[in-house]
Amino acid sequence: MTTIEEMNSNKKTARIAGLLYLIVAVFGIFAIIYVLGKVYTPGDAAATAANVLANSGLVRIGVIADLFQATVFVFLGMLLYQLLKHVNKNAARSMMILVAIATTIMCLNLVFEFAALLVATDPSYVTAFGAAGSNALVMLLLDMHHYGFLIAQTFFGLWLVPLGYLAYKSGMFPRALGIMLIIGGAVYLVDMLLKFLVPDFAATVTAFLIIPFTVAEVWMLVYLLWKGVKDPSQEPPTIRAGKTGPVLGEALP
Repeated sequence: MTTIEEMNSNKKTARIAGLLYLIVAVFGIFAIIYVLGKVYTPGDAAATAANVLANSGLVRIGVIADLFQATVFVFLGMLLYQLLKHVNKNAARSMMILVAIATTIMCLNLVFEFAALLVATDPSYVTAFGAAGSNALVMLLLDMHHYGFLIAQTFFGLWLVPLGYLAYKSGMFPRALGIMLIIGGAVYLVDMLLKFLVPDFAATVTAFLIIPFTVAEVWMLVYLLWKGVKDPSQEPPTIRAGKTGPVLGEALP
């Protein structure tokens, strides 16, 4: 395969990865931010149960959307593995394993959200536990879903670290992007730890903590879609040891 053919192949792979990244982002935002934001009211069991009941169809769609984006996330990881495995196979394998763990937790975690929907919409739970007990069960299940998502967030953050390293070392992406991905991954972990250890403080700083990893992931997504990978012709010419002229595939005089 010629260099040009390989470059075109890498660009095509990268742009497909960018499209998958976009799908993950859109469906994830819908399922996690929009749907759950509409029904989940922390600390208010009656309101949460009423919201789930009133938006039962939306919750079902949200569960499917979340399951879909998790599945697409696996294929995104596979494409990025194929694109970057030549840089460092161990780092690429680590990235893929972390994606697999994150998506496994996320998919299993959807059981709690769907169970909350069943409890809210099935009258037999009200008969068995009473209205207050049924509402409390819905609240408990969505609380478990919430904290299960935070556990999955550990691996959402960790996968960005090997991805950032590979992006930095590969020469296919701006080095600043690689550094930003690593920083974003670390901030993901800080955000998760604060939400478990000091939730009140986390609530005041989360709006600032989301900036680094949001910038990193949006930058990566846009770069994959728009640019694909860097064109080697735009790189500074390599200087051959002991020579002053550039190496352009031709013998120097």
